[in-house]
Amino acid sequence: MQRITVLGATGFIGSAVLKTLARRDIHLRAVARKPAEVPPGPARVEVVTADLTERAALAEAVEGSDAVVYLLLGDGGWRAAEEGSAERVNVGVMKDLLDVLGQGEARPVVVYGGAASQVGVPQREPLDGSEPDRPETAYDRQKLRAEQLLHKASSVRGISLRLPTVFGESTPGGGHDRGVISAMARRALDGQPLTMWHDGTVRRDLVHVDDIADAFAAALAHPDALEGKHWLLGAGRGDALGDVFRLISRITSEHTGAPAVEVTSVQAPSHAPVTDFRSVTIDSSAFRAVTGWRPQIPLGEGIHRTVAALHRKARP
Repeated sequence: MQRITVLGATGFIGSAVLKTLARRDIHLRAVARKPAEVPPGPARVEVVTADLTERAALAEAVEGSDAVVYLLLGDGGWRAAEEGSAERVNVGVMKDLLDVLGQGEARPVVVYGGAASQVGVPQREPLDGSEPDRPETAYDRQKLRAEQLLHKASSVRGISLRLPTVFGESTPGGGHDRGVISAMARRALDGQPLTMWHDGTVRRDLVHVDDIADAFAAALAHPDALEGKHWLLGAGRGDALGDVFRLISRITSEHTGAPAVEVTSVQAPSHAPVTDFRSVTIDSSAFRAVTGWRPQIPLGEGIHRTVAALHRKARP
């Protein structure tokens, strides 16, 4: 029976991947700093709690794995990366993982959750994966370094999935979406205006977390064709954030019965990265051609689900 280990199994994306993989008849190991909630399904789920910055704990967590899904993220996101406190997780654990896996005879598959933003300031639309990488932020530089380490390692079969802007409702027992869609939905539920650092025409490629989880499952099913490269995931739409925020405002109003909140432009803070002001659309046709994957959840449905989940949680 295949053994797949998910590192970061209680995170926002990790918990969704765990839920998706639990539908398979496999041995599934869920590894995180806190106990993961066992999702329903035929998979035999083993829950492991560990601090993966400790090499011995990491070695024990991945022992005997046929495949490892790497979805670790240093606490604090891009801010922590700028301060240097997240590098041990974002880069150091990858180094340790490759060293640990390299001591065995097998070549396990490692599927890494990268970021489309590793390319830096987009020089064209859509991105298709052939662009040179010129990361602008410490976070993206760390993600790129981890990806490069993975692809240089001959001891594993490395696959990197560069993720778009992922959004959606949290899986039970999983982490919360800290991205822009959930942040704006929370503001709307609180009756606060939705603010933009631009005129609203900046576009983002938005994909629901369940579709992203399906992409990881698809990658695990096609390692021979995918290994050694990075692959971009996206819906290919490029949704204008002004339109998206107005949709969030309207859907929130439908759920609460309160008037729709205002969507307005404000002065950008000094720390805002230049990438926040550039549009991103992603061409994922290369990954789709190999795996057959494509996003299934329309934007409106995904936002409805996200707002509904946050509304339920906010009610007493």
